[in-house]
Amino acid sequence: MILDQIQSPADIKSLSIDELNLLTEEIKVFLIDSIEKTGGHLSSNLGTIELTLAMHYVFDSPDDTFVWDVGHQAYTHKVLTGRKNMMSTLRQKDGLSGFTKRSESEHDIFGAGHSSTSISAALGIAFANKLNDKPDTSIAVIGDGALTGGMSFEALNHAGDTDANLLIVLNDNEMSISKNVGALSKYLTRLISGKIYSTMKSKSLKFLERLPSIQKFAKRSEEHLKGMILPGTLFEELGLDYFGPIDGHDISILIKTLENLKNLKKPRILHIITKKGHGLEEAEENPLKFHGISPPSSSTNNFPSYSSVFGEWLCNSAKADDKVIGITPAMSEGSGMVEFANKFPERFVDVAIAEQHAVTLAGGMATKGLKPIVAIYSTFLQRGYDQFIHDIALQNLNVTFAIDRAGLVGADGATHAGIFDLSFLRCIPNITIIAPSSSREMYKALNFANHFEGPVCVRFPRGKSSVEDFVTESKFEMGKGSIVKTGKDISIFAFGNMLDVAMKASETINATVVDMRFVKPLDEDLIVKIANNSKTLISIEDNTLYGGAGSAINELLQQQNIKTNLHILGVPDKVTEHGTQSELYEIYGLTPEKIIEVSKK
Repeated sequence: MILDQIQSPADIKSLSIDELNLLTEEIKVFLIDSIEKTGGHLSSNLGTIELTLAMHYVFDSPDDTFVWDVGHQAYTHKVLTGRKNMMSTLRQKDGLSGFTKRSESEHDIFGAGHSSTSISAALGIAFANKLNDKPDTSIAVIGDGALTGGMSFEALNHAGDTDANLLIVLNDNEMSISKNVGALSKYLTRLISGKIYSTMKSKSLKFLERLPSIQKFAKRSEEHLKGMILPGTLFEELGLDYFGPIDGHDISILIKTLENLKNLKKPRILHIITKKGHGLEEAEENPLKFHGISPPSSSTNNFPSYSSVFGEWLCNSAKADDKVIGITPAMSEGSGMVEFANKFPERFVDVAIAEQHAVTLAGGMATKGLKPIVAIYSTFLQRGYDQFIHDIALQNLNVTFAIDRAGLVGADGATHAGIFDLSFLRCIPNITIIAPSSSREMYKALNFANHFEGPVCVRFPRGKSSVEDFVTESKFEMGKGSIVKTGKDISIFAFGNMLDVAMKASETINATVVDMRFVKPLDEDLIVKIANNSKTLISIEDNTLYGGAGSAINELLQQQNIKTNLHILGVPDKVTEHGTQSELYEIYGLTPEKIIEVSKK
């Protein structure tokens, strides 16, 4: 096998086109077999094998740098850069990350996880290369979906006003920008990316500069001609030379085009058309299903996931109230909104990868009496933080945030960990924060939020709850926790899904356990009463230790001059690892054993 002989990118540079095509098939088989065992992003990686091979064939990594947007499509890049034998550890504890990661390899110049960042990072690298007199090319690979993020357009706008040696590869795998793929397109792209065209264009414009009116006419004629045949007018207007679209699965044309573009030293964009799941029929027909697959599981938990329960609540609420609107920033499947989108299409809003817009859009809706529900992952809410403060909280608008994937998420690692939301939300005025302990409690919390005046955040973890049933009409009282077990001397304040952990610990140490429910406002009366009647207090949350729910309890105790010892358990102040959720809970001490240990100190 050719793949067995590849230890670094240099090993593919002597291969023929036929050998590269064979290598493509070998990598395809390898990735399918590997990802089925470990889990990971399958369809996106099958769609970028030829592109990755062509890039490494033409350019010289790590001198020429590849910045992969999101990074979840860089598995072939990992395989070619000496990490093939570690692919069996992908997304597992102490194994390879599912995204690009600087600490893994010198070929991962920039870490990723969130979308729409690659052009900005690659432009920064290009600036550094120029200041350091380096001729290296900085390359950003970005998908058409990620291009919907506003940050991408900010970077494009800036890049077009520079002379940076920047190449942007637009990987269009949904044909959302253009379907213009064929022999004519390939020919035109090869022509206009070559030396003859670029030289003629440059010299002609220099001559025409002496004749301003003719220059203006010639420039407009060129743009209008290309605009009729090619979809690059937008990029050209932003100051980037546009080439494409070409077939992203034709390795021969990819190599020839990239070789031409390598000789250009200014901002340019290559538009390629690929197909998600390329070469695997099931993945081609259903790329969303195969976007991210999970490894085989032996779990016997048949309870519904938090996301699916949220989706059911949303459908029930929309049926009862025509003012309920569901908003998602391109995460309808992950957030359990597919059924809602089908049943209430006129009230389902997918804004694409635009979290900032999603938040402010909801604010605008709320001013007219609608009840917007923003379904968003905790890690992605970080991107709309300014809008949350200015456009929602300061104006005290009635918007509910269903914050999914709160806490430690597992295999996706640090970039997707939802461990900061309690800390960055708690300091904002006018908002209510609820951390339900189960899907049943989440249903109550959402009911509460939907009838409350003001912004409400309901945060819940990834995965399945420990309970199956819920009462659709039930809700609870503002700012009130619940004592679920009465013990002696030791009291545990549990936030969110840490209630199960606290209950297991209480069986050994005979502790009082409180399901706190609310992070803001806290149930101050209950906390003070319990603190005055306990010898030891423990709070536990799946949030960073600093500034979270435990910190809020500590502040209250200080204000009340209560001296009872408080131990705060949460995620320590460090970049989290990737692994299963249970492994991460063990690593960071969110376990019954840790509660028992600190109770004895």
